[in-house]
Amino acid sequence: MRHIYRCPLRWADMDAYGHVNNVVFLRYLEEARIDFLFRPEKDFKQGSVVARHEIDYKRQLVHRHAPVDIELWVTQIRAASFTIAYEVKDPDQVYVTASTVIVPFDFEQQRPRRITAEERDFLETYRDDEDEAVAA
Repeated sequence: MRHIYRCPLRWADMDAYGHVNNVVFLRYLEEARIDFLFRPEKDFKQGSVVARHEIDYKRQLVHRHAPVDIELWVTQIRAASFTIAYEVKDPDQVYVTASTVIVPFDFEQQRPRRITAEERDFLETYRDDEDEAVAA
C-alpha cells in the first residue's frame, strides 16, 4: 500500500522563472512524511530524525493553484532505521523521485532507538521494496 499526500503549492515556493524551487521539494517531502508518520491512529511518538536524503529531479514543476500528489511507501525496514521512497507527481508525469532514511530517536535519552513492534507492523503495511524511487 502507498500513502498519498496532496501537497499545496504556495506562491513563495517558486523561483524567478515561476517554477517550484528545487530546495522546496525537500519541504514537500517533509510535509508528506509528517502526514504519513504522525497520524492519530499510528504515531512515532518518541520521535525520529532524518539520516539521509536522495532526490532526483525529473522535470520542472510550474507553480499553480492545484496541489501536487506525493506518493510514498516504505522500501526497507531495519532494526533501527527505515527507508521511505517518494514520487512527487501528477497523474501524467513525475517531477521528483526521492528516498529518505529515517532513524527512530529517543529525545529524552538523546540517542537513536530501535523500531518498536507496533511501528514495524505499521511500516510493513506500506512496504513495497520491489519499486524503489531512487536506484542505488
